[in-house]
Amino acid sequence: MTDIYRAVSDPVRRRILKIVAHQEKTQSEIVKEFIISQPAVKKHLAILLEEELILERREGKYCYYRLNTPIFQHHYQRLQHELGLILENKLNDLKHYLEEDM
Repeated sequence: MTDIYRAVSDPVRRRILKIVAHQEKTQSEIVKEFIISQPAVKKHLAILLEEELILERREGKYCYYRLNTPIFQHHYQRLQHELGLILENKLNDLKHYLEEDM
């Protein structure tokens, strides 16, 4: 089961998702977008692969990465739903609090 919170909790991973969202990129192309080391980027890619939010395709000595769109969309919708429920509960709590004071 994908842990969307783990995957998007780090700004580097969020940026990687943005980079590969519209076009497949090699690891070296992704590394060029950051000031952190190649091994650090590789670690973030490994987490995104583990959480199934990106896909990896090997061609010769190159690895290409792209967004796993169906999985990402599913978990994005679930995240929106969960956050909506939290907000709804907070608003209901606020409504009850304000009604009690009247």
